Amino acid sequence: MTLLAIIYSFLILNQSAKKATSVFDTDMQSILMIILSSIGIYTAIIVYTRLFGKRSFSKMSSFDFAMTVAVGSITATTILSETVSFLEGAIGLLMVYILQLVAAYFRRYKWFRKRIDNQPTLVMDGQIILKENLKAVRLTEGDLRSKIREANVTKLSEIKAVIFETTGNLVVLHKRDNDGIDDWLLKDVQR
Repeated sequence: MTLLAIIYSFLILNQSAKKATSVFDTDMQSILMIILSSIGIYTAIIVYTRLFGKRSFSKMSSFDFAMTVAVGSITATTILSETVSFLEGAIGLLMVYILQLVAAYFRRYKWFRKRIDNQPTLVMDGQIILKENLKAVRLTEGDLRSKIREANVTKLSEIKAVIFETTGNLVVLHKRDNDGIDDWLLKDVQR
């Protein structure tokens, strides 16, 4: 048993019944518990991320987004809640990482990907705004203008395409010459 686990177990067994009655009312034991839980759960996140890979915090699919939210929630609950132990939080994190790994594996299969992933959608083809696609992805023309400005576009004639990606990002493909866009880049884009 590690020193951190021994100290943590001792504090849980000897935890006082005192409850905070004001914003600044807390005892040293509670502060120490928060510090130890923070160190432990942070270490668990680092270890799990190293084991399961960088994909754990990417923004490539809805599963990746859920992973990020779940890790944040479990981390906060483990650190600040007296009812969730470090071990429970670490096991919860492990399960979320495993589920994300399983989802990443099954995403190799088209039937699974179609059911869980959003599809990139073309919202502008050159200077033409595809209003039905814009409506389908629940964006306004104001949202589109904002992202086009963010991409340093000063004239609509500079745009080859604007794609609403699966991550929720808008990507602006700039016109640098009169060549078209390679078909491979638009292979999975809904038009």
